[in-house]
Amino acid sequence: MKPTFDVLGIGNALVDVLSHETEVFVENMGLNRGAMTLIDEDRAHELYAAMGPGVEISGGSAANTIVGLASFGARAAYLGKVRDDQLGEVFAHDIRSTGVTFQCAQADDGPSTGRCLIVVTPDAQRTMNTYLGASAFLGPDDVDAEFVASARIVYLEGYLWDLPEAKDAYRKAAQIAHEAGNEVSLTLSDSFCVDRHRPEWLALVEDQVDVLFANEAEICSLYECDFEEAVKHVQGHCKVAAITRSAQGSVVVSRDDVQTVPAHAVDHLIDTTGAGDLYASGFLYAYTRNADLATCAQLGSAAASEIISHLGARPECLLADLAPAHLSE
Repeated sequence: MKPTFDVLGIGNALVDVLSHETEVFVENMGLNRGAMTLIDEDRAHELYAAMGPGVEISGGSAANTIVGLASFGARAAYLGKVRDDQLGEVFAHDIRSTGVTFQCAQADDGPSTGRCLIVVTPDAQRTMNTYLGASAFLGPDDVDAEFVASARIVYLEGYLWDLPEAKDAYRKAAQIAHEAGNEVSLTLSDSFCVDRHRPEWLALVEDQVDVLFANEAEICSLYECDFEEAVKHVQGHCKVAAITRSAQGSVVVSRDDVQTVPAHAVDHLIDTTGAGDLYASGFLYAYTRNADLATCAQLGSAAASEIISHLGARPECLLADLAPAHLSE
């Protein structure tokens, strides 16, 4: 059966709140600079009250990637959990407005819809403080087998791996995808996530992941070694690994090859929020069109360069306009 969707993303359904702040703000608020920190609802209210004017949109790492794919023209879908509250309605309406098929019943009890408070400092570094709320309670019962099996690639977000229910949902989705003859992709999301889940993720990457996304710090953390050794390890574990290295571009690892692809030039670096997410958008768009791996990485880099040239993790141009320079349709 031909898949209905190119990519189905599964992750934390969050409303992103982004603002520019000073280094002094980061220090005074006791933020973990450059990382993603999980916070409770009280801390979320405290930080939100202290932040200056910003941008509020539906987000979460996998959601950003899926919206990017829709901007490329891919058939994109998303599965995530929100509450039946105001932010839940905002998330659902906003992501659907981008052309993404969004499926998940809104919870009628439990925690409120999650949100990610993102502070961007003058060096374009982003510091994320995430109240997961309802998103963390995605479980196996929320994974519709027909919906998951209808996607050529199921893309899983590492941030959602902290609760047993979510792990079971991921494993169920991966099993459904493989039984349908489709592929599973995972993004490691954050080196702190890797530290928390290393043994499980090593097994996951080796046994269930076809296409892995990571940055240099994450892949080195996963294998607890330097970059060159990490590349050798991952080469024997999954079909494809795409590893980003900021200004040094990316390295694409397959069973029989390792390719280094230069970064796409950007005139003004404004905000690195979503760079890895949109790299995955471009890579997966090209991948689902059967492009060679170097071309996948080039389009990923082009999408990442667009996103870091402005505030926020949503493209400001139609990403489909980037594709002709890299793909021969």
